[in-house]
Amino acid sequence: MVTELVTKDFKNLTREERGKVIYKSFKIIRTTKGWRVPSQSYYGKSYLVKLTKDYPICECPDNEIGRNKCKHIYAVEFYIKQEIDEEGNIKNTRGIKISYPQKWKAYDLSQTNEKLLFFKLLKDLCGNVEQPEYKFGRPKILLSDMIFSSALKVYSTFSLRRFMSDVKIANEKGFIDYTPCFASIGHFLQREDMTPVLSDLIKISALPLKSIETDFTIDSSGFSTCRFARYFDYKYNKNSKYRAWLKASLMSGVKTNIITSCEISEGFSHDVKFLPSLIKETSENFNIKEVSCDKAYSSRESLELINNMGAVPYIPFRSNTTGNSRGSYLWTKLYHYFMYKHDEFLQHYHKRSNAETVFHMIKSKFKDNLRSKTKTAQINELLCKVLCHNICVVIQEMAELGIKGEFVVEEKI
Repeated sequence: MVTELVTKDFKNLTREERGKVIYKSFKIIRTTKGWRVPSQSYYGKSYLVKLTKDYPICECPDNEIGRNKCKHIYAVEFYIKQEIDEEGNIKNTRGIKISYPQKWKAYDLSQTNEKLLFFKLLKDLCGNVEQPEYKFGRPKILLSDMIFSSALKVYSTFSLRRFMSDVKIANEKGFIDYTPCFASIGHFLQREDMTPVLSDLIKISALPLKSIETDFTIDSSGFSTCRFARYFDYKYNKNSKYRAWLKASLMSGVKTNIITSCEISEGFSHDVKFLPSLIKETSENFNIKEVSCDKAYSSRESLELINNMGAVPYIPFRSNTTGNSRGSYLWTKLYHYFMYKHDEFLQHYHKRSNAETVFHMIKSKFKDNLRSKTKTAQINELLCKVLCHNICVVIQEMAELGIKGEFVVEEKI
């Protein structure tokens, strides 16, 4: 018997829309040969759908004769994405592998010219740094040249001595005015006053994509260092040590993976305390509509903060959470949305997976370890990794979206 969802307007729907109606209206049964999908036209009749490696097959005339992707195949795809048992519990969440067409022409163009474009964009970006006024003593190398060389060192992933060939090439091409000594670059990374400058350059490097990004995600990940911390192990009654590491808390756009703000901290610092600064810095240049975070950021203060910025927070609640508001109406409202419209909530929350992609891009391209010896140098090196990532993202989007890679601000930093 056809359910109420199958109306007279059913014929006017697309095959995908019909498949969704069948998925919601009828019971799809999985067998050893495939999936049995009931017919919405003939009571008691069903069609067998097989998902092969090449393409799906259905027994219905629309697929057999017309070779079309029929409504029954769409219904099975909706079913596989979220399989639910008779009691209403989600027992298996699996998705059909969805492939997106790669813009190979744009990809090839950006990758084959990346290093040359990196030189140009980094030069343009360093032009926003104001040179300190010369007062007395031996003239120093331009601050913009030192930042250029430091970022280039991180981009090359070479040691200080081995990457000097790239610095000489940059000097010959006119991207820097003077070739610094490799030791000078190492000392430059140890300067504490360079940390806020690099943080500002990261925010400037994201500006070309301000009209594209509206949904953001926040997460953190660790980067190992060469430092070791010592402690006394009472269980084994001996001195032990572990490798110290730094944590990078990033806020990034979900469409292009551009990083809009960054905070560097000790490895065991709590994530949620960096949320206000990340949100505030991003809101200065971007229109924030959605923010997705994991349970580490779940608190009433976090929800209120994101909501006050005009954005919708998508943060899952912990298993022991109740709907008790404790004076926060927003907490209760989002809790009921999380509980009773869970599928809709997950569609927004799963944008958070892009944060994992961002860290994978940084670590796979610029390594997951820090070579510098001192803590200040390690922080600056990690900021340079983030800066290089942003420039590479802009290069990619220049080829795919046709944006202009220009880093121009009204006031120099």
